[in-house]
Amino acid sequence: MSRKNYPETPDGRYFVSKGRLWRKTDPSLPDSERRAAIKALMQARRAVQAAQTPEAERTARDAVDAAKRRLGERGPVWWKDGAPDEGGRHPGNSSYATWWATLDETSREYGEGG
Repeated sequence: MSRKNYPETPDGRYFVSKGRLWRKTDPSLPDSERRAAIKALMQARRAVQAAQTPEAERTARDAVDAAKRRLGERGPVWWKDGAPDEGGRHPGNSSYATWWATLDETSREYGEGG
């Protein structure tokens, strides 16, 4: 499991939080690119919170989306084996159902609550 104890799928593509699969950052990103995208993501998230108008909020949310795409967490999948994106699905209703069922209860509870 990750440092935050979210259950991670065996292939490293997703972690589970709030009962849903969330795509992880592309592990092939160079460290400098990953850091820059994370910095942009954090700035954009702060801008969403600080937005005073609907237009400013939309601009900030678009910046969040752009940063998450740079990280590989949205948009085209970063793996090359043709497997579909199952992000947003409950792991029990995905190709990870067998893995999910074999997790200990504490791990599943943590993934459900996140």
